[in-house]
Amino acid sequence: MALKPAQHYISEAEYLAGEMISDIKHELIDGEVYAMAGASRNHQRLAGNVFTTFAQHLRGTPCETFMADIKVKAEHNFFYPDVMVVCADENGDEYYTEKPTIIVEVLSKATRRMDKSTKLAAYKALPSLQEYVLIEQDFVDVEILRRSTHWLSEHYFLGDSLTLESIDLTVTVSDLYQRVNNEDMQEFLQQQQAQASDVEQR
Repeated sequence: MALKPAQHYISEAEYLAGEMISDIKHELIDGEVYAMAGASRNHQRLAGNVFTTFAQHLRGTPCETFMADIKVKAEHNFFYPDVMVVCADENGDEYYTEKPTIIVEVLSKATRRMDKSTKLAAYKALPSLQEYVLIEQDFVDVEILRRSTHWLSEHYFLGDSLTLESIDLTVTVSDLYQRVNNEDMQEFLQQQQAQASDVEQR
């Protein structure tokens, strides 16, 4: 979701009170408030696929999956991750957490720089966070940064499987991109159809 400057320098208390009555979500970054724009269909598909996969996998565990509406507090900043998992925050605030285990952001041209710089730096400072996942919507690329590898970047593409160590989940990239309409996925589906046709002809 794109961020647009909305208002300058307010306190945490003012921000949180404003979010309770606002029809539009905002993020608080270094005292400045940014309004969040609407998301594309591909963005919603990816976030939905991740949320559903996580939620089904974590049923019956202490870990809980949240999508888009619960904030993360990182130092004096507040963000709305696209998807996150919280495993141990029983006494936390009802509207935000400071203890995410994994955070997923779906990237766009408008948000890529923020997600890979400002948010990355803020999220890494959270002691509970074990993995940060960045998913491109305009082409197929899943990037994972893990605390266990000192936040080194690992990329996964169509045909790959990836394992999220923090929640013990292995999933294919193609499953995460189910129904997503971009050039990479169009070519991938065409290849699958061609292979299936070859098998039938044999």
